[in-house]
Amino acid sequence: MIGLIDETAEALRFFSRLPIPLRPGAAAFSGPAFSLALRRAPFAGAVLGLLSGLVLFVGATAGAPAQVAAWLAVGLGAFVTGAMHEDGLADVADGFGGGYTRERRLEIMRDSRIGAFGAAALILSFGLRVAALAALSAAPARALVVVVAAGAISRAACLAPVVLLPPARSDGLGRAAALSRAQGREVLLVTLGFAATPLLAGFSLTACALALLCAGLAVRALNAWAQSMIGGQTGDVAGAAQQLAEIAVLAVFAGALA
Repeated sequence: MIGLIDETAEALRFFSRLPIPLRPGAAAFSGPAFSLALRRAPFAGAVLGLLSGLVLFVGATAGAPAQVAAWLAVGLGAFVTGAMHEDGLADVADGFGGGYTRERRLEIMRDSRIGAFGAAALILSFGLRVAALAALSAAPARALVVVVAAGAISRAACLAPVVLLPPARSDGLGRAAALSRAQGREVLLVTLGFAATPLLAGFSLTACALALLCAGLAVRALNAWAQSMIGGQTGDVAGAAQQLAEIAVLAVFAGALA
């Protein structure tokens, strides 16, 4: 249990800016131990989803307009994570959209400036998530469960490129965060559990399965695109995978609630 808590705390330190201190006597994670901590991505994602979900729940139950509550929830999520996933999505959109060679795409993805493709991707990402959360806010308690599940599924999804694709660079996060296939299967089993939690909020098994399927198909398409564009994965590809999976899960449950 202590190991699970320490690894989840390390995953939260990686995925967010939350000031989580080391447990007294615990050592900082590095090297292979860091990769082991990433196995807890679904748990870390559930915590981050809970924070955003609570903002949506409080805003909706307090009578705030649905769009306002949804924007506050999405905004908090971006703030707490330092917009790391949004940054990855924007970099992938700019690199894949604006580069004509593998080397040029990777160069663009490392550029801190945002281009037209990246800006368009961010507008779509924020807009789709806000629209889905605004629809879900009609049932605040059920929405809270969905946002927790979306946080867990999408953080697990961002590990899929790391597990399934080779690193596109000789350095960077895509190489440092290597996970084995066995560790990937462990993450998948935990993710299946989180994917079923909306059943507790009255959603159907079909909706839960469809949400997981859509998230998986979105990430699979991204993996195929990354393989063809840059020959593998980077940390930016992982961030883009998180965004696509979160959008897919929220959209499916928003449709199921309608």
